[in-house]
Amino acid sequence: MKLFDVYPINHINIVKGVGSLVYDDKGQEYLDLYGGHAVISIGHTHPHYVKRLEDQLHQLGFYSNSIEIPIQKQLAEKLGHVSGKEDYQLFLVNSGAEANENALKLASFYNGRKKVIAFSGAFHGRTSLAVAVTDNPKIVAPINETDNVIHLPWIDEAALEQAFADHGNEISSVIIEGIQGVGGIQVAPESFLQKIRSLCDTHNAVFIADGIQCGYGRTGKFYSHDFAGVDADIYTMAKGIGNGFPIGAISISPKIQPAYGMLGTTFGGNHLACAAALAVLEVMEQDNLMQNAAEVGGYLIEELKKFKQVTEVRGRGLMIGIDLPAEYPNAKKDLLFKHHIFTGEAKPNVIRLLPALNLTKAHADRFLEAFTKVLNQ
Repeated sequence: MKLFDVYPINHINIVKGVGSLVYDDKGQEYLDLYGGHAVISIGHTHPHYVKRLEDQLHQLGFYSNSIEIPIQKQLAEKLGHVSGKEDYQLFLVNSGAEANENALKLASFYNGRKKVIAFSGAFHGRTSLAVAVTDNPKIVAPINETDNVIHLPWIDEAALEQAFADHGNEISSVIIEGIQGVGGIQVAPESFLQKIRSLCDTHNAVFIADGIQCGYGRTGKFYSHDFAGVDADIYTMAKGIGNGFPIGAISISPKIQPAYGMLGTTFGGNHLACAAALAVLEVMEQDNLMQNAAEVGGYLIEELKKFKQVTEVRGRGLMIGIDLPAEYPNAKKDLLFKHHIFTGEAKPNVIRLLPALNLTKAHADRFLEAFTKVLNQ
């Protein structure tokens, strides 16, 4: 059997990682400013993280949600405290797509409605409902197509108001990334998030804040939506929550009441996943990583704005998009193969930076030096 060939890959075999550095099978060191799509939040092989997982594995790796799992309650308490949403409820899953699937389903249970508002440039996942609200026809199979999704232009308040005017009593939820990742690091204005909150309140719709990539402290606040000063009804999260261990979650407003059987999962919230997630939160608290993300990210953004060749710099904290003109089509490739720095990209020509939240200023400077060479070569 061979692998199903769906990933365009770089022919690099990474075999070791420490902090923000990774090493290939030939011993070459790379600076990791992408973290495997914003997944590595506290650095590769963090000692506390490794010990937490190892200790749990020696006790119990898995049992189902048919029994009491105290470590789930510990995670819920810690997440509520660190996120500032202590009165919310936690449901644990395995991935970001699954988190968004359950959020959309839960919203529909809550108000008995079917229609969802999503936005151009959005990426919410590849499973049935999640891909239906994603703005990429190439990954929407015919079976995923539905008339229940209203796709609106990004940050168009008039279009949003008109959609509610036309369909207000049919709209179950509005789902939005606080900062679009795949969409090119597009920051949702605070006023737009406030408008969503207001319209959802008026029409009894559910405000779903997709924090899969832009959440978990990456922007300097726990959820990037928090900059707007309003609360969503459901927050979805994954990627950085487990520092590489597969885990996702939804944080649910107290106004939405649970019932036996309405949601379920086999692997979600297993003992190892919860140990990984607790380790991440513990390190985030102990090392003030949200503050570090704000400070080092702010430094990077200000320095990047000084490059005359850069069209625009967008983002918050350590979620940064560098918009380059067409004459630099190989910048990402050059950073990787000439300077051994992993970054991401978004179309048409945006460099995405999504490093670990404990990125140092020295590593930021290492990137800036290489970036200068790439643009001036």
